[in-house]
Amino acid sequence: MGTAIIVMVALVALEHSYFLVLEMFLWTTPKGRKTFGLSEQYAQDTKALAANQGLYNGFLAAGLLWSLLHPDPHVAQQLQYFFLGCVVVAAVFGAATVKRTILYIQGIPAVIAIALILIGT
Repeated sequence: MGTAIIVMVALVALEHSYFLVLEMFLWTTPKGRKTFGLSEQYAQDTKALAANQGLYNGFLAAGLLWSLLHPDPHVAQQLQYFFLGCVVVAAVFGAATVKRTILYIQGIPAVIAIALILIGT
């Protein structure tokens, strides 16, 4: 596995770990509300939904980290394709239903990682 692949997969995993923290633990704080543009009341009303969403982001991060640690390179690559593909699908859906910038923030790094895997960098 090339260094560029490791760096990009790790970046996407770290990004989703950060989303987990924001959505599960910081959603109702000033930092969380500012990040997502939420009113205090809306943040309180949607706290449980955000925590659930954060948990799913954690699963994506865990799968990507698993792919970096798996001893079998073929299995590791398949894990990367799967979890990065999930990130891309989530980013496209988020861009279509919530905010277009989700596509750029989440989708582009995952697409770059997939492209690097495909070219074998």
